[in-house]
Amino acid sequence: MKNNKYILITLLVSIILLNSCEKMIIGEDEINSPENNFELLWNDFNVHYALFGVKNINWQDAYNIYRPQVNPNTSNMELWDITSNMLDLLNDGHTTLIDANNNLKFESGDSLNVIAESEFDLNLLKTKYLDYLTNSSEPDISFGKLKYKDIGYVHLSSVEGDNPEIIDNIIQQLKQHKAIVVDIRNNGGGSDDYAHRVAGAFADGEHFIYTVQTKNGTGIDDFDAKTKWFTKPEGTEQFLKPVILLTDRVTASGAEIFTLNMKAFNHITVIGDTTAGDHSDQSDLRFLPNGWVYTYSPQLYLMPNGESLEGIGISPDVYIKNTETLINSNIDLVIETAINYLFIEYNIE
Repeated sequence: MKNNKYILITLLVSIILLNSCEKMIIGEDEINSPENNFELLWNDFNVHYALFGVKNINWQDAYNIYRPQVNPNTSNMELWDITSNMLDLLNDGHTTLIDANNNLKFESGDSLNVIAESEFDLNLLKTKYLDYLTNSSEPDISFGKLKYKDIGYVHLSSVEGDNPEIIDNIIQQLKQHKAIVVDIRNNGGGSDDYAHRVAGAFADGEHFIYTVQTKNGTGIDDFDAKTKWFTKPEGTEQFLKPVILLTDRVTASGAEIFTLNMKAFNHITVIGDTTAGDHSDQSDLRFLPNGWVYTYSPQLYLMPNGESLEGIGISPDVYIKNTETLINSNIDLVIETAINYLFIEYNIE
């Protein structure tokens, strides 16, 4: 699962090559017209998008609504509005549309994410709730200790990097504490493998957590065989004392895979808001004749009971969320709830 910031990095590289490679990428025979751009986009989703079934979306109905709005005189900006409105029906953070020439970027279902981004402030944690926060050799993993508490703290801003094994060193430095709070709020995702490896430092055993299938045909139910994924302990030592995992609406993609791992362990309690519900991997960049770039979800993730959480998200064990007003008042109600929970349930302070 790819974090959006890594897509943008890839995009920058692609834009540099676009002028010289465009014909090779999209084919010399493709016509750059509003109608053909729409048709190519709709058809690509029709064949390769994996989530129409679980989201109960009739893509032909979407075509019938939006295709008549496109004609030979449709401007690029009008086409942008039409296609982004259509793609927003999917409510899928892995569905993106980018017009680099006009500095436009669309992400399906992004409105709730924008709100949630204002409901978390790492600087507030540093100044009010933490004794210290130390950066690790992985730029998106830091660790510390809660003020006046025998509770460690780990912050993951993504699950992407070169060395997830750094979590083993962090556990060694925090293992003397009675509990650890792991914070993945505003974590947009990254790599499934990275998420599994970090979670392995907290694993209490092997648990079956989901299956993955990739779309491989034109039919709505055409997928390859299911691949089962399990948790497993990794590293030299696991932290098996109480752990609180903090999530929010921006916890997405690879961070949700991390959440599924952690939620399977008996000593871990998830506190916060329901996650984004964007589990699928993200496709490679796709190109249209007008230079637009887009992505979609080509895979289907199912829980052990066969349920899909795409567009639904992973529910916390204890639901609580911040508001922008609380954050502006220097109050993080989510971490305060975690502290109170550890005291009430385990007498940890």
